[in-house]
Amino acid sequence: MRQRRLSLVDKLITEADSVMRTITNRGNQASRPSPSEGHADSDLSAKDRSHVAGLMRVNHTGEVCAQALYQGQALTAKLPTVREEMQHAAQEEVDHLVWCEERLRELDSHTSYLNPAWYGLSFAMGAIAGAIGDKVSLGFVAATEERVCQHLRDHLKQLPDEDRKSQLILQQMLEDEQRHGENALAAGGTDFPAPVKDAMTTVSQVMTRTSYRI
Repeated sequence: MRQRRLSLVDKLITEADSVMRTITNRGNQASRPSPSEGHADSDLSAKDRSHVAGLMRVNHTGEVCAQALYQGQALTAKLPTVREEMQHAAQEEVDHLVWCEERLRELDSHTSYLNPAWYGLSFAMGAIAGAIGDKVSLGFVAATEERVCQHLRDHLKQLPDEDRKSQLILQQMLEDEQRHGENALAAGGTDFPAPVKDAMTTVSQVMTRTSYRI
């Protein structure tokens, strides 16, 4: 029997469940155990605990944005291989989401209240990039992952030495994000010029400052 091709409306309906799970922090399941599993939590001071929670909240929001970006791109990507790559990367981002959520709960903190807004913006940007063309879409992934890796390296430097659990989570996230960026360029993604990357950095900085506190 010939398989019916999904229309844009069908795809939007299919994505609705994923959207709700991402922005409500409910129903997501990691495909891999947390890198921090089996490690005892450290006795952090109140100040360090608050700072680590802020960093993990920023990282969680970054993963919400990445999830939205990949889902938006997969919705409009033209080549099946590109859609599959986006969907695979999105699953790894779900792992990151769950790990960050778990760590925030352990720190008696919460995810950012601004996540729905950041999700919507990122989804729209991903869908537009995918509609322009797969090379632009993949290039946008590579440039985004480059910004994410910069954040992760900076956060790893800021974590207290005794907070091994957060360190292990961010180290695995960094490894995954680096691979996503490399794969995007290897698949033919456009290497964006510096002015575009600088603009993306500015948006990223706004997200970081707001998510750390709210």
